[in-house]
Amino acid sequence: MPQELKMQEALKQAIHAKKNLMDFYLKAAEVNKNPEGKRVLEQLAKEVRENVARFFDYYKGSDLGPFNDFINAPPHPDSAMLVSLQKALNANMSERKVRELALKEEEDMEKNFIMLAQKVVDPMARVVLEQVAKETRNHYDIIESEYARTMGMVHETDIDTYVRE
Repeated sequence: MPQELKMQEALKQAIHAKKNLMDFYLKAAEVNKNPEGKRVLEQLAKEVRENVARFFDYYKGSDLGPFNDFINAPPHPDSAMLVSLQKALNANMSERKVRELALKEEEDMEKNFIMLAQKVVDPMARVVLEQVAKETRNHYDIIESEYARTMGMVHETDIDTYVRE
């Protein structure tokens, strides 16, 4: 049964989810020893920040405060993504495992926003949630590509070299 999720509520959920994701990427980049991996994570954090800014422009509520204060606030201590990352770091996980965690987080976020979009009544809210899911899929693809590159797997740019008809 569709739930009555309005545009402003959808924006607020997207803003919080993306802020958590940005914080995750910043922390993962901070501990990443591989320069290229660090660059990719920082680029993803930058893109997510831009997403949050775009959503923030449309959000009419005042409960989040000014954008710069919100975006620069310390990460939420209960962020599931950061808790998972911290556990991984405490277990001295490899960069490979951190990338795998990032893939899982992106995949989970995409599924959650797709599911939420299917349940909303407000067509504008549905569009926002579907856009968040699409952007999340794009980030997943970037991380997956970086993962393949660092693992020495065939990269999509090399596919013609390895696959002949």
